[in-house]
Amino acid sequence: MSKKQASPPRRAVIVGGVRTPFVKAFQELLKLDTIGLGKIAVSALIEKYHLDRAKLEGVVWGGVIFPGGAPNVGREIALDLGLHHVEAMTCSRACASSLQAVTIAAAMIERGDADIVIAGGSDSTSNAEIKLPQKVVHALAPVTMGGKSGAMDYFQALAQLAPFTDILPQAPAVAERSTGEKMGEACERMATRNEISREDQDAFAVRSHHRAAAAVAADRFLDEITPVTLPGGKKVFADTMIRADTSVDKIAKLRPVFARKGTLTAANSSPLTDGAAAVLMMSEEAARALGYTPKAALRSWAYVGVDPADQLLMGPALAMPKALARAGMSLKDADLVDMHEAFAAQVLSVVKMLGSAAFAKARLGQDQAVGEIDMDRFNVHGGSIAIGHPFGATGARMITTMANELHLTGKQTALLGICAAGGLGGAAVLEAI
Repeated sequence: MSKKQASPPRRAVIVGGVRTPFVKAFQELLKLDTIGLGKIAVSALIEKYHLDRAKLEGVVWGGVIFPGGAPNVGREIALDLGLHHVEAMTCSRACASSLQAVTIAAAMIERGDADIVIAGGSDSTSNAEIKLPQKVVHALAPVTMGGKSGAMDYFQALAQLAPFTDILPQAPAVAERSTGEKMGEACERMATRNEISREDQDAFAVRSHHRAAAAVAADRFLDEITPVTLPGGKKVFADTMIRADTSVDKIAKLRPVFARKGTLTAANSSPLTDGAAAVLMMSEEAARALGYTPKAALRSWAYVGVDPADQLLMGPALAMPKALARAGMSLKDADLVDMHEAFAAQVLSVVKMLGSAAFAKARLGQDQAVGEIDMDRFNVHGGSIAIGHPFGATGARMITTMANELHLTGKQTALLGICAAGGLGGAAVLEAI
């Protein structure tokens, strides 16, 4: 287990965050790609906090679905906003990408490399590019790129494509390259292995929707969402997938989607989503000097990897204890616990692992369980099942929501956990300022 890390000489603080509404893929935000969504979030963040654009030093952006012609989304956002002087980069850690962006920005600030950085992430599932099969590329590229190819060369290239049954473009899928297994299929195995019932998954999904709906009714998300104006003038003001009226009885009627006799359904899984989120980060000295009131700081963070063929989405069960240890805390010390909800079965599996002494001994090398999560402190405003999950934006959304919650309630600490494709997990501890 990692030892408590020393406090950095400079503290990176979170001034605030802004996000677009999270919208179901192929719906209202269809015509906005990941750069366009990111531009909206970053522009709104700058405007909301009256940031002197000349003082912004960097943009660190997370994403998963990149446009082929402009994969450095962070830099494209900066250029579109006229921030030519701002160095910008893009990182990818699957669903933990914008958490990675935030922690990169924090490390930059702690090292003294920058004082003011915007970190965040975006994804437009609606605009995922459809890839030509490599068989087509291998056959046609030498001809089309050769420069002196004639008609016979093209006929010979086409002959290489026979039979033609496997040359149609394939729709993108959330599947593991190393195993070929879809994420939902891997989570079905986790549900079976950890004895997570369909009934418990559905109850957790309904809880997510009800808590998110209560947060909306209490204006908890009002401070973090910026409206999006669509072509034609229509505006999207709020998340579109939260269902205040859902119930276990309603969603119990849905069929499994990843296995014929499985337990994962469209209702207890996070939906494909479009959206963006951005966080304004500064050194504490710069924030105070400029008259800002910081909301929170990152006390620690941790990332882990596991074998994708084992339990693909178990990463938070390893990363969260590591982040707690680095912060000098135990689970019971966290006032809030916020976990990304890829699937209800994944969340409930991780919760069970954290409460298991056998898991702690086998996986963490310690005799006692990490601890039982107090459900009154857990995902207090719902999570990705209800709100949605634009892959590259979820970490920044969680950071923003939890920083606001600490600031509003007077609570002191929040523990965040995210699972990610590739057998990755991430975690962070936020502390109030």
